[in-house]
Amino acid sequence: MADVEETPTANAAETTVEDTEDDENKEILLMKQRVEEMEREANKLRELQAAAEKNEHEGKEPGDAATPMDTEEDKSEADGRSIYVGNVDYGASPEEIQQHFQSCGTINRVTILCDKFTGHPKGYAYVEFAEQESVDTALAMDNSLFRGRLIKVTSKRTNIHGFNRGRGRGRGFYRGGYQRPYGYSPYRGRGRGRGRGY
Repeated sequence: MADVEETPTANAAETTVEDTEDDENKEILLMKQRVEEMEREANKLRELQAAAEKNEHEGKEPGDAATPMDTEEDKSEADGRSIYVGNVDYGASPEEIQQHFQSCGTINRVTILCDKFTGHPKGYAYVEFAEQESVDTALAMDNSLFRGRLIKVTSKRTNIHGFNRGRGRGRGFYRGGYQRPYGYSPYRGRGRGRGRGY
């Protein structure tokens, strides 16, 4: 009888070992399937990205408005058709500025500059016209009244790349602030007596 009792326990142990191996095999197969699906999706994404980049490079025409101006000549030509408008009310919209200058000629773009940290307007704008002659007409509107303020209108200057008009930031330049007198030491003793110790 002892032999008969030992046999079923051995069979039970073998079946649990086989069950765990089957479970592990199923998990491995599921993981392999997931990896294959992820690889297929990654390949699809690579193909879509390559197609999008190809369309981006081929689809744009040189006169397209979405393409950035490449040469300095194009930028200086656009700056020659633009004006600077100063003392602009902070609540002004580009549409209001466009209405103010629409009698001067066709306007391509109105740009109100904002602070990059706060997002608030800086108080000045640029207006780009379609024709050079419109700039001369717009310059006549200097000191005109816009939203209760006298605005300043000048022609836009072209920035020269690599030329800094402000103060220098390199060695040998004074950056401002309080300069201590020669020989000053913050660790000097207070001295004796009732004085302030200077």
